[in-house]
Amino acid sequence: MYKLLSHNDLDGIGCGIVAKLAFGDDVNVRYNSVQMLDREVERFLGEGNTGTELIITDLSVDEENETRIEEFIKKGGKVTLIDHHKTALHLNEYEWGNVTVEQEDGKLTSATSLLYAWLIDKGFLEPTRAADEFVELVRQYDTWEWEKNGNDKARRLNALFFMVSFDEFESKMLERLQADAPFQFDPFEKQLLDMEDDKMSRYIRKKRREMVQLEHDGLFAGVVHAESYHSELGNELGKENPHLDYIVILNMGGRKVSFRTVHDDVDVSEVAGTFGGGGHAKASGASMSKEAFASYVEAAFQKEPLREDARHTRYNLKESPFGTIYRAPEGDLYFVHPKEDGRWGVERNGRIQEETYASFSDAEKALKRERNVWLLNDDQFVKFLMNRLEKAEKGE
Repeated sequence: MYKLLSHNDLDGIGCGIVAKLAFGDDVNVRYNSVQMLDREVERFLGEGNTGTELIITDLSVDEENETRIEEFIKKGGKVTLIDHHKTALHLNEYEWGNVTVEQEDGKLTSATSLLYAWLIDKGFLEPTRAADEFVELVRQYDTWEWEKNGNDKARRLNALFFMVSFDEFESKMLERLQADAPFQFDPFEKQLLDMEDDKMSRYIRKKRREMVQLEHDGLFAGVVHAESYHSELGNELGKENPHLDYIVILNMGGRKVSFRTVHDDVDVSEVAGTFGGGGHAKASGASMSKEAFASYVEAAFQKEPLREDARHTRYNLKESPFGTIYRAPEGDLYFVHPKEDGRWGVERNGRIQEETYASFSDAEKALKRERNVWLLNDDQFVKFLMNRLEKAEKGE
């Protein structure tokens, strides 16, 4: 017999599905939050059932359970832990620890892909075409590789996971993975997913207008309250606001903080680690501790939401050789323009600023961080240029 303790997200349930594919009724699967895992592990080890092999996936154990597992194994028990978070790499010091963040070919791993490979290597499972594709979809979603590859099917798989119950998702996937055919959504699922995509787009549009900006420990964060679509929301807000180092998503009902970044040089698992959390370099989380509450909820409460850049402009374009105009909350106008020496200059209300920048993006980043500026629409841009021309003709 086997007992699998896994995470309660798509990657975690993916582990449960491939385990049931391999062991059938001989495996008992339980899905856990990060906070609940150690209680489950302690309870299992306390029962002393050495006839059941314990497999832990997509989560790591605390120091107390590390010691308990060692004692359990000395008594004849069997434990295997399979994880892919770098915060768990120290568990490779134990024979039962199997933590791999990145494959030899450079691909990031997921717990599902690692368990699937382990089950095949041990002879517990024969791969199928559908299972191969399902595991890869889970891996690409969990590592956010799907966006780089344009694999929207991975994102939709995660959306389907949240739309149905655990039991229904498991049974649907198990039935599909046992067939030697391409992995596909059925017509009803496609219709549901189309409706969900429309709902998600409206939700993200609303949340764009609610995000505030603050500085924390030398990094700039965009902070927004949201209970749904954390990964998609964090990704969209990060792409639309590249001057921000990371996005913080606060779920007050669940008392959780999620961290997302689109930058390769920012590791949000380190940010989450300061609050007792962890995860991936680009997607991590933590519980809403007093420190996290003070850093993000209280600190952001008095701030006004960021104004969005004007959309679909034809004339007031970023990096335009004619210059680009921004407005700050206090009403000041900032004109970013190319200089003859190849650098970019800034004018504030018509007055040339001393500092110049190596690129347009550097100038915009500085203004958005220091002045909270936003891109004006075409009408305001034309009005600005007309006023500028009029003053030039008057010799002002």
